[in-house]
Amino acid sequence: MIRQDASALRFARALSPSLLALAAAAGLAGPAMAQSAAPAAPVIQPAPAQVGPPAPAQAAPRQEERLTINRILVRGNQRIDQTTVLSYLPIQPGDTVDAAVLDVAVRTLTRTQLFADVQLGIQPNGDLIVEIVENPIINQVVFEGNGAVSEDKLREEVTLRPRGIYTRARIQEDVGKIVELYRLSGRISATVTPKIVQLDQNRVDVVFEINEGPETGVRAITFLGNSAYSDNDLREVMVTQQSAWYRLFSTNDNYDPNRLDYDREQLRKFYTNRGYYDFRVLSAISELAPDDSSFAITLTVDEGDRYNFGTVDVVTENDRLNPDFLKLLLPIRTGDLYESDKIESAVDALTFAAGSAGYAFVEIEPTYRANPETDTVDVTFNVKEGQRVYVDRINVIGNTRTLDNVVRREMMLTEGDAFNRTLLERSRNNLRALGFFKDVTVEEARGTAPDRSVVNVTVTEQPTGELSVGAGFSSVDSFVVNLGITERNFRGRGQNVVARVEWGSLRQQVDFRFTEPKFLGRDLRAGFDAFHSRYDLSEYSSYDYRSTGGGLRLSYPLNGYTLLSTRYFLKSDEIIVPQGYCNGAGSQGASALCDQVGSFLNSSAGYTLLVDRRNDPLRPTRGWTGTLRQDFAGVGGDVNYIKTEADVSAYWGITPDWIVTATASVGYIAGWGGDPIRINDRFFKGGNSFRGFETAGIGPRDLTPGTNNDALGGNFYAIGTLEMTVPNGLPEEYGIRTSVFTDVGTLGVLDDRYTTTTTGLPNANIVDELALRASAGVSIHWRSPMGPIRFDLSQIIGQEDYDKTETFRFSTSTQF
Repeated sequence: MIRQDASALRFARALSPSLLALAAAAGLAGPAMAQSAAPAAPVIQPAPAQVGPPAPAQAAPRQEERLTINRILVRGNQRIDQTTVLSYLPIQPGDTVDAAVLDVAVRTLTRTQLFADVQLGIQPNGDLIVEIVENPIINQVVFEGNGAVSEDKLREEVTLRPRGIYTRARIQEDVGKIVELYRLSGRISATVTPKIVQLDQNRVDVVFEINEGPETGVRAITFLGNSAYSDNDLREVMVTQQSAWYRLFSTNDNYDPNRLDYDREQLRKFYTNRGYYDFRVLSAISELAPDDSSFAITLTVDEGDRYNFGTVDVVTENDRLNPDFLKLLLPIRTGDLYESDKIESAVDALTFAAGSAGYAFVEIEPTYRANPETDTVDVTFNVKEGQRVYVDRINVIGNTRTLDNVVRREMMLTEGDAFNRTLLERSRNNLRALGFFKDVTVEEARGTAPDRSVVNVTVTEQPTGELSVGAGFSSVDSFVVNLGITERNFRGRGQNVVARVEWGSLRQQVDFRFTEPKFLGRDLRAGFDAFHSRYDLSEYSSYDYRSTGGGLRLSYPLNGYTLLSTRYFLKSDEIIVPQGYCNGAGSQGASALCDQVGSFLNSSAGYTLLVDRRNDPLRPTRGWTGTLRQDFAGVGGDVNYIKTEADVSAYWGITPDWIVTATASVGYIAGWGGDPIRINDRFFKGGNSFRGFETAGIGPRDLTPGTNNDALGGNFYAIGTLEMTVPNGLPEEYGIRTSVFTDVGTLGVLDDRYTTTTTGLPNANIVDELALRASAGVSIHWRSPMGPIRFDLSQIIGQEDYDKTETFRFSTSTQF
């Protein structure tokens, strides 16, 4: 190479005329001089080597000759100490070397990336001259022309850093990373030009000049070959979206070929989960507009026929695993509509069944045989005993704030356990469900032996604290002002702390909550609450309710979808009525209210049993959830009752936009020890709990002339709701969901002492009828920047004359 030859001549001329003659006689690439194979940055010139008087000429060793090194001299180093260079050099004084050894030494020094050029030469007296040119040090890295991508994000991508070593290979690698980052952000035509600014003391500034180019959107997404589902249905399945003016905060409407590959897989899952076993995406063509502003995407699909499951069988290699028993565990039956998700569920069921029987190392391989004549798919699950592998070590990476044990306790595998991929995936889901991490990756690596495996858990933390200050207005509270502090990962220990102050025209409350998710290092969730609240219910019933107290909570899972929670609460309740309302000559209040005036101590213990079989905790489309709650008051205190409530909800997703929800709830409270039920412990329904009626708008009332027609609440209620989410044509980014509903239910059953007079006759002023009420209407849920807002438009279908109704309601809520 020309530059290498010139460098070698310069080096030889600096040594002596006789050494130059030797080098020329032996050939510049011969064993007297070994050179770096690749040129480096062309900005550094080596300083001339100062050598003593010329030594007598000596023939350089030929390829087959070997010379003994007398001493080693390093030339050209500026900031790198000579001892550092010698530590990398695989040659020491006294070693016998030949051309091959010198070549290895050059390559060894070059691989350190500390040097732009390396030259080795041997003097006639046996001295080894190491002539080096150091790679520059980076003074600063500068980005120019970036606007769409922040400088912080660019610095995360590049490997060049101030005070780091500059090499041409690294700068080209960083250029590729920046271009890829812009491509993923929708700017296909972005270009990056690197420039080097030479400084003194062998330093450089690295400047990346960026031409971002226009943002490349998606003009249209068109489908060909689809008949079962419309273009709009399929666009909803895809992550890639068509560009629109209202998608101000979305990047999914920028063209990204990687995202398009993911969309093809999403379409396949969508169809195969609806019976289309042999669905295929034949092609996905992206055409760039002439002005490079947007792409038009055309996907050609082959839907195929709709299939059902045919013969479903299980085959095992182990006689101790009964295939007939395993077959009973499958969530698949002959004649069912083919759904690919059911195959995954079946594999999970068989894996856990084999693990429960002591066979953790099994491989479940489903095989398929399609029958186009009958439109059925025969599935055989082959259960094979795989290689036995154990978890050698679990490494937690990326957690800077969260303690290691918080991550490890969510893992369903520990060191020494049998390796199980299903449990590994569930561990990942457990970590994601914490909400502490923006991203969680769980990967397997080879361990210290063939039967050992290392699990690397890499997490990316995200903020878990929240300070909320807000004000709102609703038809319920008129106005609400709230201030709250929430920390879901307190001190990095996974503890949850909530402190909240809320002030509204209807209620004012202050509360503090603390939860330890792994109490005593076990799978127990423990916590305590302290609160003070006041409810001004004079608009609905002539009293104010105040409560101050605290409680202890303890929860633990019974299995993967069932949670049992226990609690104990001690609180002081006070009922206040207007002066003269319950005593004096002009008293008007009924005994159902006036008997409750004063302060009472409530000491209660209870439990909640929760079963959650939904497919998604936020937007379920399949499954159901049920809750049973009971509280027993009378563990000391002044109040004695048993309160029982139960509710169940079921979900059916007809399409991604059409979801049917059915909910049923029932509750009953009964006193014991001769105690009646106090008004603050009774059930009140209406408002958000029974649309179309005001808060406390249904149930028993005091109709005594001259009173406020006070709501008295009831000891029993039963309410059923049927609701269907329907598409509203608005973009998903707006966060607006629309549903139609119908509510049906009843509330009543006061204690007998409050519905009869002292003579035992019915009290004509107290109405308590378990008549059915019903309403229907439209609800609009909006996840606004100010918090969730709900609008209800209702039409009353059935009511009693004394019920209080409302056709429109809007309300806000704050979630902690």
